[in-house]
Amino acid sequence: MALSKTTSRMKLPIVALGVLMVIGCTSKNEFNILIVNGTIIDGTGNPGYIGSLAINDDRIVAIGEVDGIAETEIDASGLVLSPGFIDIHSHSEYTILKGGNAESKIRQGVTTEVLGETESPGPYTGQIDPKIVETEYGEDTIVSLSDYFRIVEKNGSSVNVVSYVGIGNVWRSVMGYNFDPPSNDQLEEMKKIVKQAMEKGAFGLSSQLAQPPGSLVPTNTMVELCKVVSEYGGVYATHMRNEGVQVFDAVREAIEIGAKADVPVDILHLKIANEKTWGRMNEIITIIDSARKSGVNVRANVYPYTRGNNSLSTIIPEWAHEGGFEKLLERLRNDEDRARMKPEIESGIEGWYNHYTAIGKDWSRMLICEGQYAGMTMDSVITIRSENGQTYPLDILFDLIIEENSAISTVYAHHTEEDMNLAMKQSWCSIGSDGSALATEGPLRVGNPHPRNFGTFPRVLGYYSRIRQLITLEDAIYKMTGLNAEKLGLKGRGTLAIGNFADITVFDPSTVIDKAQYDDPFQYNEGIEYVLVNGDVVLKGETHTGKRPGRALKRNLQ
Repeated sequence: MALSKTTSRMKLPIVALGVLMVIGCTSKNEFNILIVNGTIIDGTGNPGYIGSLAINDDRIVAIGEVDGIAETEIDASGLVLSPGFIDIHSHSEYTILKGGNAESKIRQGVTTEVLGETESPGPYTGQIDPKIVETEYGEDTIVSLSDYFRIVEKNGSSVNVVSYVGIGNVWRSVMGYNFDPPSNDQLEEMKKIVKQAMEKGAFGLSSQLAQPPGSLVPTNTMVELCKVVSEYGGVYATHMRNEGVQVFDAVREAIEIGAKADVPVDILHLKIANEKTWGRMNEIITIIDSARKSGVNVRANVYPYTRGNNSLSTIIPEWAHEGGFEKLLERLRNDEDRARMKPEIESGIEGWYNHYTAIGKDWSRMLICEGQYAGMTMDSVITIRSENGQTYPLDILFDLIIEENSAISTVYAHHTEEDMNLAMKQSWCSIGSDGSALATEGPLRVGNPHPRNFGTFPRVLGYYSRIRQLITLEDAIYKMTGLNAEKLGLKGRGTLAIGNFADITVFDPSTVIDKAQYDDPFQYNEGIEYVLVNGDVVLKGETHTGKRPGRALKRNLQ
């Protein structure tokens, strides 16, 4: 099964192992799979060493100097053996149901997806109806997180899945789509929903506080909800309230929630996304380091790109979103409401993160990802529409949302390489894609998505580690494996160790690289040679084997 290799190899540190480490094998040392002669980088940050690794069933049973025979032997000469990558910030909740092979993630070396930023795949209860989902095998219904886990395992998935419970589900289950503050009784009901989700296997609570409904949740309410999470040993993962000029206050708020609720905090896609505050990442790092020294367990993750992805409708002020998307469309059709929105968008509103002002009101820094103009920047859309008689850019934007009947996924060029690089280098900062499992063909090839859906992890390995040498290969792997498992409290995964689950990525350190581009995102990577999930080979070279050994992983139920 070994792949022929003729290219030169990256030189890696070698640590000799003088002992054989084997458990759970017969006297003849018989294995299901034996991977030999690879450079083992175990996900702890420790130096790599030449060795072999053996698997029986779904577990690693030997590592180091391994002597034995196997049903399947893989020659990993010149290749790196690492733990399977844990994508700590993924949006694959429903793409996995439509395409269980999880092509764009498996081909990056990802073996576990962490889902549920603010809108988790359950619960759907109270004021929000059960969710009808489309799968490869027909429709199904989600009420609780348990339903989602059941559907994943029934349909089959090539990757493992982990989920938070999202503040969007919790809030709307009790409050619906109105913007009223919660009563004490309603807060208690929300706490019960968080408790139930944690008991169903959620790994924590996630929030997106920059737009409704998360932006409606005051700090003290989030503290009370996170206290429930703390009782179950979970984590608070947050897309902060502001990533622009008020990003420093937003970081302090996340730390305050962690301190008062006694819960670990993971800041999602840490960035400075407003040109007015570019170059000040060192100040954020100082704030986080100070909090950590004082005993608050606050950490963060980044994706290795300088453009983010949100909807075009985030440019529209928050008040216009009350009541849900249909109410937003009604307001966009109303001349008086449009007249109110325009100056608020142009000038901004105190405390509101406005993508339009954050990118300097530059329409060329918005790339449309879906619909009739997918792959075009908004300035080009405005030019085309202006030729047809429309002249005011915000009217064009409003009409486009109405026509598409969609919030319209959009890529915004809003932060800098220097700030992102500085964050990535921090010992407490890990890697997450903020992307989804898509594919280069079939129903999951839609629109013009962000390249992070296809290239995040090989980009870190190839560009930032090998080419830029921003971080060492051992650190890069640690940030994608052991650190993410540690943050989550994910047992038996994230490191290569005897007894751990056999989630393994084998790659060529001299060739691994991303290929997806903003104008051509549907490209898989180079250099990922094998991916194993729970002991099954899911990727071999450029071939997906079709196997779906992934599992729904549940906290406190592992």
